[in-house]
Amino acid sequence: MGFAALPAITASQAAMAAGTISAVTSVAAARQASATGKYNQAVQNRNAQVAEQEAAQIEKQLEFDIARFDEQFSQLQGQTKTRILFSGADLSGSGLRILRRNAEQAEIEKDTMEYNAKIGQARKFEEANFSRMQGQIARQQAKATEYGYYAKAGTSLLKAFG
Repeated sequence: MGFAALPAITASQAAMAAGTISAVTSVAAARQASATGKYNQAVQNRNAQVAEQEAAQIEKQLEFDIARFDEQFSQLQGQTKTRILFSGADLSGSGLRILRRNAEQAEIEKDTMEYNAKIGQARKFEEANFSRMQGQIARQQAKATEYGYYAKAGTSLLKAFG
């Protein structure tokens, strides 16, 4: 048996088959574009969560650093008092001014630590917002691509059967 046993395919049947295959391929590509967009958005949302967790960690680190600083400052003030008293002076006059100046400097240092932590947190929150925006953009781009593939599938079917 050769080719003679096969039924003949007309040109219109071949065109319909090609159009159907093209439409099926376009639908599959549309679904893949949608899945890719959803995945990319999920990745960016996860990046946003990580940035927010890092912002929370900055706050916890600040609390730890301030507690440690307060402890060290308390030790410094104790040592300063001891040195002043050991020198034979009392805690009035210049001795008191030294302790007060130390306290003022400590407050400035803690304010600086808090300011830097707030700046770090703000950066992390901005990073989180930017990641979410990138995820939304990725999803919208995927939708546009998806709709383009569906349109292509429709066009292929119209050409094949229209």
